Amino acid sequence: MNNNPIQWYPGHMAKTKRLIKEKLNLIDVVYELIDARIPLSSKIKDIDDLISDIPKILVMTKWDLCDQVESEKWVKYYEEKGYLVYKVDLNNPNSGKKLINITHDLMKDKQNLRAGKGLKEKEIRALVIGIPNVGKSTLINRMALRSAATTGNIPGVTKNLSFIKTNSNILLLDSPGILWPKLDNQEIALNLASMSAIKSEILPLDDVAIHILNKLDKYYPKILKQRYNLEKLSDDYCEVYDKIGYKVGALIRGGEVDYDKVSLTVVNDLKNGYIKGITFDRR
Repeated sequence: MNNNPIQWYPGHMAKTKRLIKEKLNLIDVVYELIDARIPLSSKIKDIDDLISDIPKILVMTKWDLCDQVESEKWVKYYEEKGYLVYKVDLNNPNSGKKLINITHDLMKDKQNLRAGKGLKEKEIRALVIGIPNVGKSTLINRMALRSAATTGNIPGVTKNLSFIKTNSNILLLDSPGILWPKLDNQEIALNLASMSAIKSEILPLDDVAIHILNKLDKYYPKILKQRYNLEKLSDDYCEVYDKIGYKVGALIRGGEVDYDKVSLTVVNDLKNGYIKGITFDRR
């Protein structure tokens, strides 16, 4: 496995940071999205420096896919640091309503000040920010009650900043996913790749698949047994891949196991939600 820092910083990410800085004076509240399965790895480095002292809601997405016992430890961790945390299952069509209510509660004092001066209620401008493929566009669509933002289960779908209206007096600023220029922590890089936050060509697919299998072996042996008929991982990954290959039918002519297909199957099992109830970051 290559332990050198991973260079991953497409030009649109640098542009996004610059445009966000230019628009911050328009923003009333920030929705920072993190993946509940990797609550540490998916948190953008130095984001607090970027958004300054603007009120922020930490939106923990993919709550339906995480190990909720483990992820609750991270909720407590962030709340103790002063974050307002909202846990969300974006598959729920009503998931945007609670965030709308939380936002209006957060802005109540400012709106009351305006009312005291005889001003009408301000349209709240909310920046939606997070790593690639964390669910920003899906959240926006839930809040807008329509398909206002393009979604996809791959990183890099959103390319530009754009304001999107809702009927709840909140204007949403959608932004492309942001990572940091150099992923110098191999664990974080592999966690991000496992959850499809990094494009598949950035890291070797077998490295990502083996990382997923090791996490299952360490924390979720029941899933390893149920999904791949493995009691325990051995140090012989050829033997491991052979067992998985026969279990999932990843075979080529002659009955030999297609190792590339095994890696792709493991990665896609997590990407497509067949493996759920897991959290890789631990407190």
